[in-house]
Amino acid sequence: MTDQLRSTQAQYQGFCNTHLLWNGKLNTIEQLRLDDCKDHTFLRQLSRTHRLGQLAEQFLFNQIETCVHSELLAENLQIQNNKNTIGELDALLLHKGMPIHLEIIYKFYLYDEHLGDSEISRWIGPNRKDSLTEKLDKLLKQQLPLLHTSECKQTLKLLHLDHYDYKQFVHFKAQLFVPFEKDVSFKKLNKSSVCGIYINRRQLEKFKTFRFFIPEKLDWFLEPSTDVNWMDFDTFKIDAYQYLTTKRSPMIWLRDESTLQKAFLVWW
Repeated sequence: MTDQLRSTQAQYQGFCNTHLLWNGKLNTIEQLRLDDCKDHTFLRQLSRTHRLGQLAEQFLFNQIETCVHSELLAENLQIQNNKNTIGELDALLLHKGMPIHLEIIYKFYLYDEHLGDSEISRWIGPNRKDSLTEKLDKLLKQQLPLLHTSECKQTLKLLHLDHYDYKQFVHFKAQLFVPFEKDVSFKKLNKSSVCGIYINRRQLEKFKTFRFFIPEKLDWFLEPSTDVNWMDFDTFKIDAYQYLTTKRSPMIWLRDESTLQKAFLVWW
């Protein structure tokens, strides 16, 4: 196995181990569980470099293809109007005989108690460019309704996929991070989705005795490993501040004698 294949396999394992963000329904949006997919080997051939969200889609397509009771009918189906793309259906599949339109989401959210007036509205992306509320709103108003547009119906007809009565689900996975040294309570989301903490520049001094590693973006799927090139505190600060000064929040791995932990260092 090449280093690239080994890396992709590790990322796939990390994806498979990530929990669904909620169970059942949230704001009428229902999760699709794929509990019968037990094979954690990534078998697909990747012909190009994918961004993290695109790679998550490929990972789930692979899972669907290994499920005994699932059949993938179409993936990344572009819907067009006069050659202009108006949207995309992530996947159409049969699962246990049920025709499904599935939207696939993989996110990283941090809990900010100063945001909004509900637990859902307080989850924000590490760079504060997206939020859980915004994503749920987009699903309800844009991505899921696309199935019912005339343009989509025409596309399905051309592909001979229009005879199914599709039910709509999401497969929404996320890694959640809570503020350092604060207790966070929430009920609607899966507590098992909490993967670590986040800290700011001022709190960084409390980790002087730790060693640090900054994983590449696609390795955000992974659990922390000891087998990496760890940096001491002073070296890490130099690298980290390059991120912070450009308003980027790096994911970091933290290590001391008793701890091996995933975290975000935020610029805000």
